[in-house]
Amino acid sequence: MTPQVSVLVLNYRSRWCLDACMQALQRQTWSGFELIFMDNASGDGSVEFVRHNYPDAKVLAFSQNLYYCRAHNLGIDRAGGQYVLLLNADMILAPTYIEEMVKAAELDPRVGMVSGKLLRMDRNLKPLQPPRIDSAGMWFSRQMRHFDRGAGAIDRGQYDRLAYIFGPSGAAPLYRRSMLEDIRVEGEYFDEAFVIYREDADLAWRAQLLGWRALYTPLAVGYHLRGLRPEHKRHRIPALINRHSVKNRFLMRIKNQTTANLLRFALPSLWRDALVVGYVLLAEHRSLPALGEVLRLLPATLAKRRVIMKRRCVDDRYMGSWFGSRETAFAYCKKGSATRCGTT
Repeated sequence: MTPQVSVLVLNYRSRWCLDACMQALQRQTWSGFELIFMDNASGDGSVEFVRHNYPDAKVLAFSQNLYYCRAHNLGIDRAGGQYVLLLNADMILAPTYIEEMVKAAELDPRVGMVSGKLLRMDRNLKPLQPPRIDSAGMWFSRQMRHFDRGAGAIDRGQYDRLAYIFGPSGAAPLYRRSMLEDIRVEGEYFDEAFVIYREDADLAWRAQLLGWRALYTPLAVGYHLRGLRPEHKRHRIPALINRHSVKNRFLMRIKNQTTANLLRFALPSLWRDALVVGYVLLAEHRSLPALGEVLRLLPATLAKRRVIMKRRCVDDRYMGSWFGSRETAFAYCKKGSATRCGTT
């Protein structure tokens, strides 16, 4: 029987918190999901631990670190579910997480992406007190920077309503399989040129262009041990992440930004670009290769853009409404498929 949900756990040297993640999956009220465990050559005993303690899990043990995009593309290809839940190994899900995520997806047939309410936890895998938001979905600024809604804010119930959002964080998103197949470009769900970082925003942007929607549900609660937070200084972030962050900022817009919105948001986005490039040239020399990679990947990225734009089915005004000076979301209502009833 085809499972309705496939859960893909991606692990890299997270043996120390892996049991908590896997036990939380065992406690889910949604039964019968397919579990696929993917290991990016951790070498820390994670694969052996899962095989011994969770024999029902399908294990994909990669011989090298494939990072986020390639690893998940291989996992999704192996998954049989109508919905695919991607899960970082540093996530602990509340028992009703999968159930509530599927319920949200089925409210609207054009919803292809769902975000739950992700809260932060500490290194002891305990929720922060008072509770703090990790992500209530994704939003984009006029500078074409993407952020997590509510990141770092105390949870006072301000994110307790269903809402249409730009897209979900890549830590624990639910994707409709039919959407993933629809937005696939050159055989890839996640663009493997991105390698790691911003890949969730890129996928969400492409999905929005092709007419799919993202919904946030506060009833699906998960706890995230976030390694990188907005308040972290760049010099404390691994060089690999900084380099791909720079590269992917440009690749994402080359692929997905419409010409009209490129002009509409030219001033704030180009100002940010100048700051990024200037900082790399003057201070962050470790990210200099990213600028060359953008040029090297430009022909392939433009080819992907042509595929996406040929199939685009939403207008510039709709897409432009997602790029704001503050958090942007639209309240869910039952007036029809993907109707947006007002900002939240």
